[in-house]
Amino acid sequence: MKTVRLGAGSGYWGDMLEPAVDLARRGNLDYLGFDFLAELTMSLLQRIKMKDPSRGYIPDVVPWMRALLPITHAQGTRMILNGGGTNCPAAAEAVLAEARRADLSGVRVAMIEGDDLTSRIGELRAAGVTLENLEDGSRSIDDIAGRIVSAHAYIGSESIVEALEQGAGVVIGGRIADSALYVGPLMHEFGWSFEDAPWDLLGAAITVGHVIECAGICCGGMSSQWKHVPEPWNMGFPIAEFCEDGNALITKLPGTGGLINQWTIKEHLLYETHDPADYRMPDGIADLTTVRVTEAGRDAVRLTDMSGRPRPDMLKVQIGYTDGWLAESRVLIPWPDTVAKADRCEEIIRRRLDILGVKPRELRFDRVGIDALAGPLARRPRTDPEEIELRVAARVDTREEAEAVKREVTHVTTIGPVGTAFGAPSRPREIIALWPTLVPRDLVPTTVTVEEVGSRVVVA
Repeated sequence: MKTVRLGAGSGYWGDMLEPAVDLARRGNLDYLGFDFLAELTMSLLQRIKMKDPSRGYIPDVVPWMRALLPITHAQGTRMILNGGGTNCPAAAEAVLAEARRADLSGVRVAMIEGDDLTSRIGELRAAGVTLENLEDGSRSIDDIAGRIVSAHAYIGSESIVEALEQGAGVVIGGRIADSALYVGPLMHEFGWSFEDAPWDLLGAAITVGHVIECAGICCGGMSSQWKHVPEPWNMGFPIAEFCEDGNALITKLPGTGGLINQWTIKEHLLYETHDPADYRMPDGIADLTTVRVTEAGRDAVRLTDMSGRPRPDMLKVQIGYTDGWLAESRVLIPWPDTVAKADRCEEIIRRRLDILGVKPRELRFDRVGIDALAGPLARRPRTDPEEIELRVAARVDTREEAEAVKREVTHVTTIGPVGTAFGAPSRPREIIALWPTLVPRDLVPTTVTVEEVGSRVVVA
């Protein structure tokens, strides 16, 4: 029975490189996937691109490809990544540059475009798309029309399949859905088609992609099992052995840290999942409630009985827009009377902002170690802690107001309780808020460009 070996090389922008290199060297992989994106990342990258048109992709792409390309090209492992962010052409060129730098011949890099809808908002609205806010249907897109920074659709695996059929060894896209990084290779290897789709098999592929997409998190990272995780500093990233019958085995490399058991896998099945019976992705709808999770040995878990349903007609689109400014500062307060001193510092800052007429939309005071997580539900300590860090965060309308808040926080060191000091200052930063919405799939066409040194092919 044919089996495809998929490795997860990254779960986020800033993840560890060493486990990915280890997978490439020792994993005997067919494919290595890299998820670099979070909900807010595209808007942040768009702002970067607006300042410098040569940027806008995940910076990790360059060192990652520098370390990995010589290994994967020699072993025939193909890499799929969404690190193109908002500038896939520049990212693809950076990958090709690394191939040239390493003197690698025959490297084909595919670039996927079409997920960026930023310049198409007017066109979509003219076509009758309301862009309704999924979290608050009472709001109109008109409210933020002049403040939109970016708009990107979560796209599926169709273009990944196209790129692999064109012989690409590296496939790089923008807002490719996390699970699609793994669904695409499986569709290509098993010859599945959306025209006559085996939806239970696609549901299985989506489920497996969901389990491994965040790399080390299904191997004991962020886990309730943390006390039992061996050598998390040497974390091994997951491998999925996917069989053509729709069953899969989740493992990791021998000699690596981390832990794979039924609990770490079940935790990740529920991670970032609103309705486990209706897990909607661009490639299909997985029912995560049917999967059977069975331990098959040390650091080996088998997934069976996975299922799915036809893909949605609509694609999720995340619109980022500017929504005020954030001022954040910290005050360090020493013993004795630390709680009382923190209370007085808060009173001073509030009254100073009143005098200046600065009225934040939100103003938050966190006593780190006491109520930063529980907020008003936290119980006050019976005895004064040795020290308190008072974090002050204000959401305001303008940069000038944010600067004023930051300045007033520093004043408590001279007009507040003895011993008070301010921590390292941070610059005010503009807030990017998110507007989740849906767009019909047929209004989000994608293109694939496959380039090898000296040649270029564009596939519609």
